[in-house]
Amino acid sequence: MNFDISHLLENWDYQAGQVIVRKFTGKDGLEKIQLRVDLGLLQMNAAGRPDGKRPMGNASLLEYYTARLAKHRAAHDGDDEGFVLKPEDCSKLQLEALQYHHRYICLLQLEDYPAVVRDAERNLSVFEFVEKYAEADELSWSLNQFRPQLLMMHTRATATQSLVAKNFSEAIGKIEAGVESIREFFRTHSRHDLLEQSGEIHSLESWLEDIRNNRPLSKREKLELALHEAVTREDYEKAAAVRDELRNLKPQD
Repeated sequence: MNFDISHLLENWDYQAGQVIVRKFTGKDGLEKIQLRVDLGLLQMNAAGRPDGKRPMGNASLLEYYTARLAKHRAAHDGDDEGFVLKPEDCSKLQLEALQYHHRYICLLQLEDYPAVVRDAERNLSVFEFVEKYAEADELSWSLNQFRPQLLMMHTRATATQSLVAKNFSEAIGKIEAGVESIREFFRTHSRHDLLEQSGEIHSLESWLEDIRNNRPLSKREKLELALHEAVTREDYEKAAAVRDELRNLKPQD
């Protein structure tokens, strides 16, 4: 067996600061994703656990620990008190979450937004599971500190789907909600100092401003602009006609 992958790398240059990624079908018939990094490449499955493994026969470690919780509840009359994740459990879940992190970054570059949402929501479930059952708060924080970045990625994927559908108002609403969810995270964890320093918030707010400045106007907005211009020119006959059009608009216009 030839372990040298130089021939793969020679025709696929690494570019610093850029996400260089491709998707293909492997010999096993499954879709694969490759991410070019400075010293080689990372390869992962496009669906399921990225490394293709089934820990203890489960689709992922999250499913394994969730099943353990279900057994604990069954043995304790539905009560989950006493179920804890020890440091090694949290570490394993964090390493698995990192696999999904690499993949949803690749998927965003590949413009597979539903898959980004799938992986991001999966990792959010891990964060919440660890936050609830970790043996100590510092174990939970080792994962939870990355929640702002995860929320940003989730927001970008969901809002982009709305933009692709040309639903600009929906996209704006999703970005605003995403920004607020990150702000709420900092407030909940008493990190008010990060509210103005967060790169995730700045990134989403910049994107939001760009969308607002460049999106096409709705029929209502066009009429409101026409009304303003008519009043400014003291063309009251035109202004009256535009007001009538505005009154006859349906709420969704």
